[in-house]
Amino acid sequence: MRISTVIGLVLLFLLVPALLVAFVFVRPVQVGLDFERIDFVDLPGWSSTDLSGALPALEQSCRKLRTQPAGRRLPGAAIGGRAGDWKVGCDALLAAENDADLRIALLEHFDPLEVSLEGQTSGTFTGYYEALLKGSSTASERFNTPLYGRPPELVMVDLGLFRSDLAGRRVAGTVDNGRLVPYPSRAEIEGGALAGRSLEVLWVDSPVDAYFLHVQGSGRVLMPDGSFIGVGYAAQNGHPNNLIGRHLLRTGAIPREKMSGQAIRAWLAANPDAVREVLNTDPSFVFFRQIDVGGGPFGSANVPLTAGHSLAVDRRHLPLHAPVWLSASHPDPDNADAAVPFTRLMVAQDTGGAITGEIRGDVFWGFGDRAEEIAGRMDHEGRYWLLLPKALAARAVGDEP
Repeated sequence: MRISTVIGLVLLFLLVPALLVAFVFVRPVQVGLDFERIDFVDLPGWSSTDLSGALPALEQSCRKLRTQPAGRRLPGAAIGGRAGDWKVGCDALLAAENDADLRIALLEHFDPLEVSLEGQTSGTFTGYYEALLKGSSTASERFNTPLYGRPPELVMVDLGLFRSDLAGRRVAGTVDNGRLVPYPSRAEIEGGALAGRSLEVLWVDSPVDAYFLHVQGSGRVLMPDGSFIGVGYAAQNGHPNNLIGRHLLRTGAIPREKMSGQAIRAWLAANPDAVREVLNTDPSFVFFRQIDVGGGPFGSANVPLTAGHSLAVDRRHLPLHAPVWLSASHPDPDNADAAVPFTRLMVAQDTGGAITGEIRGDVFWGFGDRAEEIAGRMDHEGRYWLLLPKALAARAVGDEP
C-alpha cells in the first residue's frame, strides 16, 4: 500500500475520534508524570543490591542503541531523547564487567529520577514468563489449535510517527475499498476467519495454553521428537485486551482475593465446556513467528529479554532501553501465602497490551515452572525510578543551562 494512502487513513482516524475506540491498543495519554532528581544513595536498597545481574540486559539495549543513527528518538516517551544522547553513558555501561564497575558508570554518567503522578509514587507491578506448550508442525486430532502467523493484509500504524502527542498509540486493521477497517476479533478468527489460508505456524494441543501464550507473547513449543521451537510475537489484531480474568471476576467465577494465572487455569480445567466461550470474551488476538530458542524471546525494544531484569512498561510514559530502579515484591514460589521484597536494576525492554498506566510494570521472569509460578501470582504494589544520562535528566526536571 502506498504511504500516501496510509497517511490519509491515519488523518481520517485523527479527525474521527470515535472510530479510534475500536482500534487503539491503549487508552488515551493522561497528563501528569512528574520527575524529581535524587541521589543514588537515596534509592532503596542501592548500597546492598548486587547490580551485576542487570549487565546482560544493559548490554543488549546499549548495543542496540549503538546501531541507531544519533538523531533517532528512543522508542517510547520523548523523555528518552535520542540515541546520540546515550552514547557516552552506554560506552561506560558496556565497559562494566562487575557490580563495582557498573556502579561507577551509573554514578558518573546517569542520574536517577523519582517518578510520581500528582504526588503518588506507587503503582502495580505484575509478572510474565516464557510459556511452554506441546505442539506439532501438522494438525491432528490431538494438535488441533493453530498458532497463526501474521496475515499479510494486517496493517499496523504507529501514530507517533505522524504526531508526537500520539507517541505510544497505534491502530491496526485491514484495508477494504480504501478504508482501514477492524480486523476480525478472536471469536471471528476462532470461528474460521483465517481457515484455509495456510497461515498456521504450528499446531498445539491446548486452546488454554495457546491463550496464555497470547498473553505472555512468547514461548517454547515441545515437538513430538523432543526438540523445542521458539515462537514470539509478530503482530496483534488491533482489538483491545480484555483479559479473561476480568470476565471471571465480573461473573463471580473467581473471587478477587484468589485471582491468579493458576486460579484461571484451574477454573478452565474444571469447566471444559465453557472454555471457548470464556476465551472469546477477549477480542484481542496475537500472531506469531518462529524464533531461535537459544537467543531468548525478544521484547518490543527488539532485543532479547533477560530473566529478572527486563521490564515491560507503558511506552507512553517511559522510554524503551532506559535503566529503571524497581522496588517491589514478588510471590514466594515455595510459599503461596508469602511475598518476597526485592530491589533491582531493570531495563525497560518490552510493552504489553495490558501494561497501561503511568506507574506500571511487568517483570519478565524467564522460562520454566518456577517462572510461571512467580509470574502467575504477581500483582503487587511497588515503585520505580527512571535512570537517564545526566543531560537528559537535567532536561526532564527543567535544569538545563
